[in-house]
Amino acid sequence: MSDVPARDPAGPTQELVSDVFARGCTSRAAFESVTSKWASLALLALGEGGYRFNALRRRIDGVSERMLSQTLQTLERDGMLTREVLTAIPPRVEYSLTPLGARVADQLRGLADLLEASVSEVQTAREREQD
Repeated sequence: MSDVPARDPAGPTQELVSDVFARGCTSRAAFESVTSKWASLALLALGEGGYRFNALRRRIDGVSERMLSQTLQTLERDGMLTREVLTAIPPRVEYSLTPLGARVADQLRGLADLLEASVSEVQTAREREQD
């Protein structure tokens, strides 16, 4: 008799399968959160190091206080960042990436680097589209 558990011929249950293309998959919800403009930029900025809220808001040009707050709450919920309240007068809050957030930020950094290096190609394509 083998110590290996018998395999279910029907395969794993749906709860055990991660599929970003499946509507109800947690990975899809996290993907949607991470790929929003503000979340991606927040993760990229926090990949540079910890930030206090207002410094992060200045780093991410154009984000409103409300939108940044909502974005940070979502990323914290998904385990991408931590929020640390620093005991000072006045109290300060600092955000930093978790190990998961750092891995995601690394992947986003590659995409951002590619896009920054390809600005001239994008601009040419946009100009061609306007003609």
